[in-house]
Amino acid sequence: MRYLAVLIGAENEYEVPGTPEFDAAIAGYDEFDRFAGDAVAWGAALHPVKQGFAVRGGVITDGPFTEAAEVTGGLYVLTAEDLDAATELARRIPAASDGAIELWPLAEWQLQDPSYTENWVALLREPARDTPTPGTPDWADGAKAHSEFGAAYGSVIRGGGALHPASAATTVRVRGGQLLLTDGPYAEAAEVVNGLYLFECDEDTAREVALHLPVGAEGGVEMRPIVSM
Repeated sequence: MRYLAVLIGAENEYEVPGTPEFDAAIAGYDEFDRFAGDAVAWGAALHPVKQGFAVRGGVITDGPFTEAAEVTGGLYVLTAEDLDAATELARRIPAASDGAIELWPLAEWQLQDPSYTENWVALLREPARDTPTPGTPDWADGAKAHSEFGAAYGSVIRGGGALHPASAATTVRVRGGQLLLTDGPYAEAAEVVNGLYLFECDEDTAREVALHLPVGAEGGVEMRPIVSM
């Protein structure tokens, strides 16, 4: 099974790619990648929120667009036999020791090119109550909308995934060497991640595409540039 690991941490930890501090952090993730091996299906570090933008109700807001003390700094897609195995992987991600990992089972995941890591990631955010269960009519309605979106913008889509409902998420932390697990997403926020897309395009196109991403009336889109490695 595949799991999306959402790396949560303080904004300043991800602020300046190319600095010695950033390079040192990346070394920790390189070590994790060597340990995890083929269990890592995909991963990316994200530029800070101030370099991204958000879409809500057809309106684009340039970053910083959140007042949260901690934000999404990176993403992994992990392949594991079950949640226990995925948790053992997630606990070794450096962000688990000074932030948290939201571990979400993926209902769907597609990646056109495993080497793709650049350009933009779109995080689709919805109220937790609006995250549908696979196989339900609400899920089918959403799948139809995303199919139509894919037909319109397939030339710039490089991958994406849909998540199981918020009730299936687990938050992983490591403090003092001890594994701490919490049911549900990391924060009791109004919105949670409901899916993601990967795009290869310039910023103008990213802005156009983001305006057409299917989200509910109370949902929104967080567009973040991916750090080129």
